[in-house]
Amino acid sequence: MNIVFMGTPEFAVPALRGIHNSGHKLLSVVTAPDKPKGRGLKLSESAVKQYAMQNRLNVLQPAKLNDPGFVKALQNLNPDLIVVVAFRILPPEVFNLPKYGSINLHASLLPKYRGAAPINWAIISGENQTGVTTFFLKDKVDTGNIILQQKVEITDHDNAGTLHDKLMSVGAEVVLDTIKIIEEDKNKVPLTEQNESIATPAPKIFKEDCRINWNSPAQKIHNLVRGLSPHPGSFTSLNGKQFKIYKTSLTDLAASEDSGEIIIKENEMYVSCADFLLKIEEIQPEGKRRMSAKEFLAGHKLVKGDKFMYLQG
Repeated sequence: MNIVFMGTPEFAVPALRGIHNSGHKLLSVVTAPDKPKGRGLKLSESAVKQYAMQNRLNVLQPAKLNDPGFVKALQNLNPDLIVVVAFRILPPEVFNLPKYGSINLHASLLPKYRGAAPINWAIISGENQTGVTTFFLKDKVDTGNIILQQKVEITDHDNAGTLHDKLMSVGAEVVLDTIKIIEEDKNKVPLTEQNESIATPAPKIFKEDCRINWNSPAQKIHNLVRGLSPHPGSFTSLNGKQFKIYKTSLTDLAASEDSGEIIIKENEMYVSCADFLLKIEEIQPEGKRRMSAKEFLAGHKLVKGDKFMYLQG
């Protein structure tokens, strides 16, 4: 099958690699334009472009996906199928172009967690299961008919980083299985319409979403920390300075009456939540590196009554 692949971040690379090694013909790889990065503003290539260049694949980097020149280039390539993994929203003149249509890999069990941050929101919401979905693209984002789904367990020790890696690996396999089904007979692809009554959003994560409210139950805060680690990180405030919290553990220790109060027991750090104490495992003081709570306590003097606050502004 003649395929055009579209993607940008590391999450898309295993699927691209799988297609490249599968015997299908990769007509082109479409990815985001290079972006200035770092102090020197040196142009940075996407993970997908890096793989494509290393393997001498044709690369297109349109600034606008509805640019007539880009659309014409795709028409000239005449793909059987477009495969999209972690890319931008395609206009109809692009996703309707291939003979077999365009498919997308999404990192959730659609229709749950539609949007830009499904991995983060699944953990933040306390889910114990998520997965990946392939579906045919249509006008409204993440709403097309489902082709395949694969469930993935979310363990108590998973954070957004570990779950990302699990879904990335499973997703690559599901993409290849999906292509095989379409190639065998496009007219017999098993399709399932999405149930709009159980659809949930997973919008882009903003700074406001990362603030820790210590008046919340410990489980809710624990899920927030996991869902935002390793990036962008949940945060709080102590004496006017920001602290990022990257790892916590649940306890059955009763909370004090003062939410946010920092309690030190046997050289271990706890914070009082609405119901229980939450153990802090990894923390990053403002302007410092990420460190264990024990390292933090060794270098920072805390006094009785110190309290993490909900950081405003």
